[in-house]
Amino acid sequence: MTLLRGDALSEAFDHGSAAYDRLVSASPGYHAHLRRSARRLGLPGEGRGLRVLDLGCGTGASTAALLAAAPRARITGVDASAGMLDRATAKSWPQGVDFAHHPVEELAGRLEAGSFDAVFAGYLFRNLADPDEALGMVRGLLVPGGRLAVHEYALGGSRVHRALWSAVCSLIIQPVGRLAGDADLYRHLRASVTRFDTAPAFAQRLRRAGFADVRVLPLPGWQTGITHTFVGRTTAGSGVQA
Repeated sequence: MTLLRGDALSEAFDHGSAAYDRLVSASPGYHAHLRRSARRLGLPGEGRGLRVLDLGCGTGASTAALLAAAPRARITGVDASAGMLDRATAKSWPQGVDFAHHPVEELAGRLEAGSFDAVFAGYLFRNLADPDEALGMVRGLLVPGGRLAVHEYALGGSRVHRALWSAVCSLIIQPVGRLAGDADLYRHLRASVTRFDTAPAFAQRLRRAGFADVRVLPLPGWQTGITHTFVGRTTAGSGVQA
């Protein structure tokens, strides 16, 4: 299938937002894995005084994970789907958490360079038409030494991982998506993973984008070899990308 991009993908998420929280909560480890990836940012002092950008925050599951890891941080969640953001903003959040409706591709002109100490991106980069451009934008938004954690479906590279992902999609994810009335979105989910970088390839993409100390960290459960945390940091001299 042709992958959904831009407005078409945002509209699919708008439509799927009503059932989204219910469906992901039924996925074993979904919220626990987001919390683990958020902890892997390694933010000190419970995030006191730090500014964190939650890219592709969706209905706020990743925002909640960041709050659990860094309850004293100031967190800004952004997403391209108005429907998903409506679900996020309807929830109760402490002071210091805010949300904005922006496509990732437009953030460089809307947010000040070097305005964040850390960026978290959950299930985002495989949905972007130009991941490299987005990584350059992220690097420009971070302070020197700023931290990045990407929580993403990125297959480990073996045939076993690809076969397991295909089986889970065929037997569980896509049938559930059809029942929820969101068949196109969950067909996109399957294809976006199989066509995206393997975990080693995405780690190399991060290094090419100028991130240092890049590590690929596994997650437990059936997602082992399918979902990973990628962490890295900016270096002195990082700045706005042209």
